[in-house]
Amino acid sequence: MSNSSQQSFWFLENIDLSSLFCPTKMGQSVERLEHKTFKKNSYIFMPEADANKVYFILEGRVKIGTYSQGDPPQEIAKSILGPGEVFGELAAAGHSKRKDFALAMESTTVCLMDATDMKALLKDHSPLNLFMMKLFAKRALEMERRLEALMFKDSRTRILEFLSDLVDARGERVGYEWVVRKFYTHQDIANLTATSRQTVTTILNELKAQNIITYDRRRLLIRDLDKLKACVCEKD
Repeated sequence: MSNSSQQSFWFLENIDLSSLFCPTKMGQSVERLEHKTFKKNSYIFMPEADANKVYFILEGRVKIGTYSQGDPPQEIAKSILGPGEVFGELAAAGHSKRKDFALAMESTTVCLMDATDMKALLKDHSPLNLFMMKLFAKRALEMERRLEALMFKDSRTRILEFLSDLVDARGERVGYEWVVRKFYTHQDIANLTATSRQTVTTILNELKAQNIITYDRRRLLIRDLDKLKACVCEKD
């Protein structure tokens, strides 16, 4: 998916979700609309919590994931979301309990809509209904793709594909280069790709030595996107 189409995903069918979560346009639901800020590394919800809200990110980043059944349990990251994105949407589909956790990765402000209000909007707003259907489908396809990668691709390929997809989704062109701001930690990348932090560090350093990328805690700079994608193709 191209960068432009990825950025426009949250406005499918000309729906501006920020306006739907705006108190001035919520009508009778305005009294139950909440805005809340979560501190860095605080949980927004945990597995088995009541699923009665749908969340819209105004500022910050949120990690969605779950924990394994082992001893000790291991974190399994599913996605990292930013401003303009929705999570907790299964509450509007009738799920009564959370299966995942949502963690604020930095100071994060969200708008909370009661699940019953969202269900009412879905009945009265067919384009929004279509949007939510596409959201469910998109996330299901993402999880299917990750499962296929786990089964058929090695750790290096999964990490390279993750970097390539990250540029497509969040990259900003700067001259002949691409920048991804608020780059993930090596551990977050490892969790999202089911690899180890050491493997992530090794591959990032290899790409840096080849002058394909450079990075720090604040950003990832892709100096040669064609070479990065060629690295992915070499492993397919």
